[in-house]
Amino acid sequence: MAVTVEDQEPEAVSIRVRLDIGYDGTDFTGWARQPGLRTVQGVLEDALSKVQREPIQLTVAGRTDAGVHAAGQVAHFDTRTEVDGPKLVHRLARFLPKDVRVKDVRLVPAEFDARFSAIRRHYAYHLTTAPYGAEPLQARHIVPCRDVDLDAMREASWNLLGLHDFAAFCRRREGATTIRELQRFDWERDGDILTAYVSADAFCWSMVRSLVGGVLAVGEGRRTPAWIAGLLNERQRSSSITVAPAHGLSLIAVDYPADSELAARNAQTREVRTVPDPEGCCGD
Repeated sequence: MAVTVEDQEPEAVSIRVRLDIGYDGTDFTGWARQPGLRTVQGVLEDALSKVQREPIQLTVAGRTDAGVHAAGQVAHFDTRTEVDGPKLVHRLARFLPKDVRVKDVRLVPAEFDARFSAIRRHYAYHLTTAPYGAEPLQARHIVPCRDVDLDAMREASWNLLGLHDFAAFCRRREGATTIRELQRFDWERDGDILTAYVSADAFCWSMVRSLVGGVLAVGEGRRTPAWIAGLLNERQRSSSITVAPAHGLSLIAVDYPADSELAARNAQTREVRTVPDPEGCCGD
């Protein structure tokens, strides 16, 4: 007997799922899956594939480097299998190693993209000026440094705010732009602990650690605030910047627009960016 369209099983509808993730990056070779290496993406995708009983591929807000931590990482995946958020969080807690946790799972609109929908990303970098170095329980995420001039560091940081070409602070990736809008770069002190808070619409490869390393050179008296501001005029990575160690850095949050604005944000993120002409203008 012939099978009509009406007789066929309806195809399952794909749903999009958002994950909020935290991890200690010490024993990971960064986020991105790499053959033969332990990575956050690899561990998560393997666990999710077992739980969901289908191959799972994650898209992430920010691909952190080896040794970098996260308290507010965001990723998404698509599935045709029903997802119960709280139940999946509980099951993953049993499947995942102790240095990575999925803290929240929720269904999101199809337009949500963990990478392209993001409005801004927030990082924190932790240092200690204690003469004995970092406390043993903090040593995996706090970097020892000399005593510093915090006022000079704040001045240097403020000089970098705004929309600029940060080529001097970025490792080169073929075809990737180095134009970014740095929206926050300030410092707080709590006893011996110094914390840099750095926020931007996006970051290029090693940008945050280069920013911190450059400003730290100012704080230690090895460079001036004018020197670091002058780096914005360079169009290739500067060899004069010492990149800060990876383990002091944590991705702490990612901001997204309202659901109704997701599609527009995705399109905007994909646009080619340019730095405005400081002289004012221009036509052909």
